[in-house]
Amino acid sequence: MKAILPVLAISGSLLLLNNCKGDDDEDNDVPPPADQGQEAAGLADGLPVPNVAHDARTLSKVLGWPADKKPVAPAGFEVKEFAGGLENPRNTYALPNGDILVVESNTKGKGPQEENLDPNKAARRGQSADRITILRDTNGDGVSDSRALFLSGLNQPFGIALVGEQLFVANTDSLMVFPYKTGDVVINFAGRKILDLPAGGYNNHWTRNLLVSPDQTKLYISVGSASNIAEHGLTEETRRANILQVNLDGSGEKVFASGLRNPVGMDWNPETGELWSVVNERDFLGDDLVPDFLTSVKENSFYGWPYSYFGQNLDPRVPNQNPQLVAAAVVPDVPLGAHTASLGLAFARGENLPDAWDEGAFIAQHGSWNRTTIAGYKVVFQPFEDGKPSGALQDFLTGFVVNAATAEVYGRPVSVRVLDSGIILVADDSGDKVWSVVPLAR
Repeated sequence: MKAILPVLAISGSLLLLNNCKGDDDEDNDVPPPADQGQEAAGLADGLPVPNVAHDARTLSKVLGWPADKKPVAPAGFEVKEFAGGLENPRNTYALPNGDILVVESNTKGKGPQEENLDPNKAARRGQSADRITILRDTNGDGVSDSRALFLSGLNQPFGIALVGEQLFVANTDSLMVFPYKTGDVVINFAGRKILDLPAGGYNNHWTRNLLVSPDQTKLYISVGSASNIAEHGLTEETRRANILQVNLDGSGEKVFASGLRNPVGMDWNPETGELWSVVNERDFLGDDLVPDFLTSVKENSFYGWPYSYFGQNLDPRVPNQNPQLVAAAVVPDVPLGAHTASLGLAFARGENLPDAWDEGAFIAQHGSWNRTTIAGYKVVFQPFEDGKPSGALQDFLTGFVVNAATAEVYGRPVSVRVLDSGIILVADDSGDKVWSVVPLAR
């Protein structure tokens, strides 16, 4: 019972929220009106006062990648096009034999966050390929040599997890399992649904990520909120803004952690064994509020949404606050900048990365829209020491932004994966590519 107390506390108060318009990282609605009778209280050091009148909308203009351009990595790495000609690649997954699965899926029926100047790309707005493609790099040079359709007929897939000969795929509305044997290049079997996932109504945060527990007995599922600050009420937020934990057969569901607006990226800290996540925070409080964040995720913990952010900083737009729950809100470990849409997370692993990059977390920032000047649109690196964040955030993969003043970009990094070889894969959904960042000395 203790594990679900945070969710019950949120649900009871959501019934009283105003039914006003809101927003998220995938949709552009009218910002909710301010509750002028409430004052910002308990601001953490370094955070600005919230501006409830903030309504910046700076959509990026996606140009696509010219043949002579590619992202820029630090010294000691070479950037290659692992695969191009994909259709909105959102996520990648490495199989035990080195094959790479690429999830191709897209937002359906939402307002734009970007203007795609490539007419072929723009024509796909609101459509989703709903498939997984398999890529093979036979010589390990960071460029795929072959591709095939691995699995189709899905519904906005995102997360993948392999346990033995069971391949789990998280659709936006369900957790599916398929039979898989090492070396398979296609799955022709019908999947078996083992769990329904919340996806009705607004479903603004539609991606469902998956992570297997280290002992291979549990699955962790990230489910983002349906809204900006729960303005659509309780029904839309049931089982959302959480990381869920289930058994491999879909049974035994519990809320592992709550109050996480959109916790897409998840990974295990290789030093401590802790679950970590990057979380995409709320909009319409200012250019520099609220910071997305990287944090360890503690079991049975609450992280503030929708009442507060970064601990006990109250959102002045949310009525009927829950002081007891807010007092227990965990302060995240690392702020990542407001509106950066930090969505992808992968810890450094193995012996094949240069020393400066071999302990820490790589984070893909999809890029802002609710900001006067664009932010994000890069992969950053948070150094760690002895299993804890240490030192300042560093740029790792840049070159996506053509001109910040005009909001022109070549593409948008959305997920990141570190392979055993040391090669780092970055899915660029708007660029229709997967990039490989290859260490020069391996």
